Amino acid sequence: MKESIVQKKSFEFSLKIISLYKKLQIEKEFIISRQISRSGTSIGGNVEEALAGQSKKDFTAKMSISSKEARETKYWLRLLKQSELTSIDVNSLILDNDELIRILTSIVKTSQQNLTNN
Repeated sequence: MKESIVQKKSFEFSLKIISLYKKLQIEKEFIISRQISRSGTSIGGNVEEALAGQSKKDFTAKMSISSKEARETKYWLRLLKQSELTSIDVNSLILDNDELIRILTSIVKTSQQNLTNN
């Protein structure tokens, strides 16, 4: 089966989050790094589960969780940036995350409409 755009982008984003996590660990930033690692990699994990969903309702629920995790990740990235706990530039990660949020929001809205119409 061909990899979907959201599947590809969420996987690539997870790799970037892991790289950020490693850098933050070196800088001894442990609290936010764990939160970002957990929520940032969860996006792709939930997308994978959604794509293997047992029903349209299951698909929609997992994509909705992915969307929520993406929004949580945005919070942690913004907090990291504005708190100045690190000199690591997270602007490109914020932009990537915003793109994922837009994609996931669109998927969830369309899926919910399809559920309502059926």
